[in-house]
Amino acid sequence: MEKKLCLNCNLPVTGRTDKKFCDDACRSSHHAKLGTADPDYVRQINLRLKRNRKILLSLNPDGKAKVNRKELLARGFDFQCFTGIYKTEKNACYYFCYEMGYLLLEHDYVLLVKKKH
Repeated sequence: MEKKLCLNCNLPVTGRTDKKFCDDACRSSHHAKLGTADPDYVRQINLRLKRNRKILLSLNPDGKAKVNRKELLARGFDFQCFTGIYKTEKNACYYFCYEMGYLLLEHDYVLLVKKKH
């Protein structure tokens, strides 16, 4: 019978036939490495998107709100980072961070919306 080796440290694995790791520490270490497989710039963009979404959620609990642009900036909102754009028939551009969106208005105001699923 062929000896199985731990996917993390390559030591022999004993026990059940479907076991892949020699212990919990190796299993945890292996999965932690998989979670960091993305390049640093991808992680940074994802963090910015998550922060933007969190800010929009905090300022828009009811699904529609109007706030000053300065309030978003003060909380660390990044207007350059979004997941999608929706253009209306009247050429208004809604920018979205996942399901949370915003529309730039006149006089430094921003309309916050939530996409209905």
